[in-house]
Parts: sequence; structure tokens; C-alpha cells
Amino acid sequence: MRLELGNIFIEDIQFGPETKVDGSTLYVNREELIEHIKSDENIDVVNVELAHPGESIRIMPVKDVIEPRVKVEGSGGLFPGFINKAEQVGSGRTNILKGAAVVTTGKIVGFQEGIIDMTGTGSHYTPFSKTHNIVVVADPKKGISQKEHETALRMAGLKAATYLGEAARDVEPDEIVERELLPLQENTGRYRDLPKVAYVYMLQSQGLLHDTYFYGIDVKKKLPTLMYPTETMDGAIVSGNCVSACDKNTTYHHQNNPIIEDLMDRHGKDLCFVGCVITNENVTLQDKERSSDMATKLVEFLGAEGAIVSEEGFGNPDTDLIMNCTKLEDRGIKTVLVTDEYAGRDGASQSLADADPKANAVVTAGNANAVVTLPPLKKVIGYERVADMIAGGFDGSLEEYGSISVEIQAIIGSTNELGFNKMTARTY
Repeated sequence: MRLELGNIFIEDIQFGPETKVDGSTLYVNREELIEHIKSDENIDVVNVELAHPGESIRIMPVKDVIEPRVKVEGSGGLFPGFINKAEQVGSGRTNILKGAAVVTTGKIVGFQEGIIDMTGTGSHYTPFSKTHNIVVVADPKKGISQKEHETALRMAGLKAATYLGEAARDVEPDEIVERELLPLQENTGRYRDLPKVAYVYMLQSQGLLHDTYFYGIDVKKKLPTLMYPTETMDGAIVSGNCVSACDKNTTYHHQNNPIIEDLMDRHGKDLCFVGCVITNENVTLQDKERSSDMATKLVEFLGAEGAIVSEEGFGNPDTDLIMNCTKLEDRGIKTVLVTDEYAGRDGASQSLADADPKANAVVTAGNANAVVTLPPLKKVIGYERVADMIAGGFDGSLEEYGSISVEIQAIIGSTNELGFNKMTARTY
């Protein structure tokens, strides 16, 4: 399957009478966008604001981040199963407003939502301090359930991203990136002398506002399955969860999964990328055993000699991570894990809730329990009072003059387990 990604680099976003791209600026008709979003009967009040890199702005509590894209050639449409029919995507041409992002916020859905600071200490921990953000502030009607609230906010973000993506439809891209993965037999035949590597893509699916969707289906209702890597670039995977902000995969992360990007870059050079196995993270032992068995079987079926496994979340999903690892290793498939750590504020506690000697190749995205103090900023989009209740916060997190002391797990993407974060390690 072959997909062309047409990158249109956005360096500024402004409100204007017409939604369009002019040079490197995206103009947004604010009133039209608001009316487009307000069609949901469960949304009471909608506002749209802008947040640019370097501005003294804090956005919280953040529910999701989405990159505006539009399908200009090929089958299906963006966000299949939600905005468009559940037709297969991942081929043809997709134009992207690169540098722009839709951020959804409003009254808190659960408690595991996070913070994006556009400047200051917090901006160093999130990649979304560097994007030009169209912030959708959507508050629910009174009396709806948390699930209805999450659905309304999720759909508001997808609708906004789709509306803005249309502005890229007839724009000539600044850059075209080609991504292609051939059918398995042809693929492995062409690169028979290179090591065959698969990617096991773990998706949060524990329920109770911990859900992820594949072609519109909650993945806790699915067995592990195969996916062309280009499908997620067209929005086949959508975030619907409220796990801790630090290691939550927003929809933007799925659209720009760096593990997939790196495997595609190296495909045909020093490895043969044989494809993705998407699998879930459920709560019962039987479900964990079933899914890890099925995921391992599919990786073996692909003929992989090595596998990368990425986690989403922590604690309960650590068991899924280790099960996937040990079963792959038992089949002779060399396995590398990508996770983060909850090692306590001093870094001295056990990092994962589960472990095994076979998990001997692990990439860490950092310790989510590390504490930082975020300085007061001039403007807050959303509701800063939730600082005391979001995951990573505590009673007294919001200080007198607007500074916030939190664990970095409260910052969107700070320890993202796809490696889509800004921290690194140093050797002294």
C-alpha cells in the first residue's frame, strides 16, 4: 500500500473572514468553525481560541490533540468510522497542515487530562508547545454522563480537524513524503537478505474512559489484527481515552507515530519492515492471555525475526507489555520494549508493575513521577482549578499566584511511549 503525504508547512494561524491557506498562514473563520462544532446536542457552549509557540498561554485540561489533514486521492476519508465511512484508508494522497494542531479542552471529563504550556518550564516537556494550536473549548450540557461528555468532546475535535483540513485540499504541498509497504510475500522477497522486523502497537482499551478506536470500533471488542502502517496516518486510530496525560497517545500521536516513521525510513536499507500488529490492553487475565497469544501468533505468521512493542499507559498494561515480550522471546523473536516509568519522585521505586528477565531490551521515555513547578502564565484557556485533581496533581498544586507544582505525568506527551517526547538521557 502506498500513501503520499503532502506537507503544507504552517507558520502562523489567524482568524479571518474565510478559512484558507495563504502562503504559510492558515486563516480560520471562527464563527463558521464554532457553528460546525455546535451541531452536537450534548455540547452547550463552544469557543475557539488560538495559542502560538512562545505565548504566555496555558491550556488545561487537555482532552485530545489532532492534526488537520484531508484525503485528496485514494479510497476512504479521514477518521473512518467517525467522520467518514469505515472504508479502508492508507493509500493515495493526504494533504497535511503541518505545524497546526487542534487541541480540545473544556470542563474536565474524568481526572486524567493534562496541561500544555506554550512557554516556560512546562513547554520543554510537551511537543505541542511548538505547534500553532486551534483550541476548541467545549462545555457539555448539564446532566449528561461522563461517557457522553467524552464522546462529544472527541467528536468536536475530529469535526474541527476535518473542517480545517479542507483548507489544504487544493493547496500545492511544500513537500511530498512517500510511504509504501508492499504485500508480505512481495515485500519479504524483495528484501530477503535484511532482518524482518514487526511492530506490536499496544492500544489503551481498559474501559471507563480508557478507550481507543480502530475504524470506529472500540478496540477492547477486537482481537489483535494486522494493519498497514499507512492506515494510521489517515486517522484509522483515534484516541478516546483519559489516561495520564504524560503517556496518553493523542490522535496526533497516532497520525505521526515515530516508531512507524522510523521503521519506514529504514525499510529496505538495514531492515525489512513486515507490518503492524495492533493489540489491546484489557483488564482481565483471560483477556490479556488471549490478546498476547494472538498478537504473538500474528508476528510469527509475518515471519518476523525481531519486534518492537510499544505500551500505552502504565500499571495494569505493564502486564500486557511483559506478556507480549515473553511470548515473542519464547518464539525466538528478539523483542525491544518502549515504555515509561513510575519510579517515585526520587526515582528509587520499581519502575514497572511487572517484569521478567526476558525483557532485557527496554527503551524508557522517562520517569513520570518527577516533579516540576510551572510558572504563572498570563492567560489560561480552559480551567486551571483542576490542577489539584488531575493525575500528577495533588491538593495544593495550584499555588497562590498561578504557578502549578505537579508531577510531569500531568503534562501532555511528557513521557510518551511512542518516543514522541522531548526528554533524553545523558551519560556523565
